[in-house]
Amino acid sequence: MSYLIKPANYRPLLDLQQTEQGIKMIKEFFQQNLSSELRLRRVTAPLFVLKGMGINDDLSGRERPVTFPIKDLGDAEAEVVHSLAKWKRVTLADYSIEPGYGIYTDMNAIRADEELGNLHSLYVDQWDWERVITEKDRTVTFLKDTVSRIYAAMLRTEFMVCESYPQIKPFLPKDIFFIHAEELRQLYPDMTSKQRESEITRKYGAVFIIGIGCKLSDGKEHDLRAPDYDDYTTVGENNLPGLNGDLLVWDSVIDRAVELSSMGIRVNQEALIRQLALAGKEERKKLYFHKRLLEGTLPLSIGGGIGQSRLCMVYLRKAHIGEIQASIWPTDMREECAELGMPLI
Repeated sequence: MSYLIKPANYRPLLDLQQTEQGIKMIKEFFQQNLSSELRLRRVTAPLFVLKGMGINDDLSGRERPVTFPIKDLGDAEAEVVHSLAKWKRVTLADYSIEPGYGIYTDMNAIRADEELGNLHSLYVDQWDWERVITEKDRTVTFLKDTVSRIYAAMLRTEFMVCESYPQIKPFLPKDIFFIHAEELRQLYPDMTSKQRESEITRKYGAVFIIGIGCKLSDGKEHDLRAPDYDDYTTVGENNLPGLNGDLLVWDSVIDRAVELSSMGIRVNQEALIRQLALAGKEERKKLYFHKRLLEGTLPLSIGGGIGQSRLCMVYLRKAHIGEIQASIWPTDMREECAELGMPLI
């Protein structure tokens, strides 16, 4: 079901032409800064991959990929990517990228099972990035340093936007706040995970929640993750599991915490075996991606995705992601958005 947040007295600060110009500026500026911060080279990426190779991102495991037959391959099925989480790691190996360097690309996806609303669309566009690391980098400290570098690029981009459009005022805090999902659960034990995200992000403005996918002390995960890319079971700081997390900022326009990035240190051989067993997905070890990882032909890496439309939405103070990107929306939502001053592209 679709769900619409209706901010009171909302009026866009930019008209449609200014918005399109702002989107272009943000995308060009941010990706240059991201590339410089993490030493990433731009590469081209697929829109679809062959089914049955284990390369597509399974997200939480419930979302159905869009599939279609390929005539010249005997009707073999292809899947439109959900993200490029695993494809990037194969590409790092194929391009012989050295430790300390990486790749980024424009990822375009179709997620047909999304619940449509202010933050969720059928169309997903993000910067997918991946960087080669060494064994000594597989720590929470290294994860935090990488997050801080990405956040520094976000702060610089915010400054550029506010300089270009004086009617937009800065809103991001100087520093990002780090907390583990278990610490967050203990802080707000009577709340759901989404309510906890909201409370902590409202308080600090920008938050990175560590340990997405691992079991917490109440036996539940903060949120689900596929078992074969992020390492969410290796023990890190304070005896807590998880070398991954989500980056959220507080958006006062819609009065919500907005997830801008999901990222993490990727599974090594031991973590892959452990997490596949915990998830009951051990049959995946026979797939192309998983065999390459277990055979040691894929490098250790850290990577993630950063939502392009969401980032633009937050910077340009828009109330609906449909003010940033062209997509398909329920007719009643499109009509109601027009009445509320949220013109959907």
